[in-house]
Amino acid sequence: MLVVQKYGGTSVRDVERIQNVARRAIEYKGRGMDVIVVVSAMSGETDKLLGLAHEIAKFPDEREVDVLISTGEQVTSALLAITLKEMGHKAKSLLADQIRIISDSSFGTARIASIEDAKILNELNEGNIIIVPGFQGVDGEGNITTLGRGGSDTTAVALAAALKADLCEIYTDVDGVYTTDPNICEKARRLDKISYEEMLEMASLGAKVLQIRSVELAQKFNVPILVKSSLIEGNGTLVCKEDIMMEKVVISGITYNKNEAKITINKVPDKPGIASKIFSALSGANIVVDMIVQNVSHENYNDITFTVVKADGKKAFKITEEIGSAIGAKVAMDEDMAKVSIVGLGMRSHSGVASKMFTVLANEGINIELISTSEIKISCVIESKYGELAVRALHKNFGLDAEDIKEES
Repeated sequence: MLVVQKYGGTSVRDVERIQNVARRAIEYKGRGMDVIVVVSAMSGETDKLLGLAHEIAKFPDEREVDVLISTGEQVTSALLAITLKEMGHKAKSLLADQIRIISDSSFGTARIASIEDAKILNELNEGNIIIVPGFQGVDGEGNITTLGRGGSDTTAVALAAALKADLCEIYTDVDGVYTTDPNICEKARRLDKISYEEMLEMASLGAKVLQIRSVELAQKFNVPILVKSSLIEGNGTLVCKEDIMMEKVVISGITYNKNEAKITINKVPDKPGIASKIFSALSGANIVVDMIVQNVSHENYNDITFTVVKADGKKAFKITEEIGSAIGAKVAMDEDMAKVSIVGLGMRSHSGVASKMFTVLANEGINIELISTSEIKISCVIESKYGELAVRALHKNFGLDAEDIKEES
């Protein structure tokens, strides 16, 4: 049996925690398993390295930044290998260029294209516990690349897929996937199991337990992911292919993202190509637009409202305002917005979910600014000050509170 384990920055933040990781790897090896450990940089190290680069240059060279920040994971890999050997076990750290984790050349946001498995399989056959620095690859010209924030999750799942591992365990500072953020709702509960599709929606809507691309890879190659805490014992949450029991649960989780800005363009001429002009300009500036609403044409004019992440708000407003002035439209922005969403496979087969959500929010006096839906998700943009209230109200009214589950059982 082959298991791939990934440990995040808080799980390897100091020598004591690295020793804890080593003990867990040894325990699995003692059960007769082959073990590959993927590690992140020690907590805070990547930000520290980036800070140094920006002290030197306002816009440091992207290739050299990847060379710099990839060292954080390499340090952790070597320290863990040293620890395992000190504890009397065979271990070897292998960098991306040694394994040949091949990526494209998009420095900072590279994507894995392939993984050569011969080297790592030979080392496993020699009885080694293998340690791999996460978050990085090597392009066709031998340049070090990094996979973006959270990329160690992607490394672990990609290795599990390439080597046909039986399980990929993601160890973090939380003990699983919760129905909502426990910091907002104290009655949130840990899910035993969640589907890839639900996890993808929750990750895209603000849940930070797993990196989106890692879940996409897991779904594509049917890699089961077990999310667990490296700090406390527990069963964790299994992210896997959906089953019949999952579809019986209407809502699995509620997400909340207060990082939203809303931009409204009033009196847009109702002519072909205007919307294209606006959103092509935003796309050209690498601004991701989330939700878009256009009202029915009135007197040959429309109003268009859309949302972007708050960090892009001012930039998006400036671009939109320039276009608006050229076409005689007025532009307004509100940066004090939040998005609350409900997610669940059961929405496919249960009616009245949307109306219930809207009623719950109305009963709390919360006005809905924008609505977006998919087959298993409904999102509402609301004023940021009502965000946490909305989460708690929806969590209770959809029967997700821990005490409600206990009463039903």
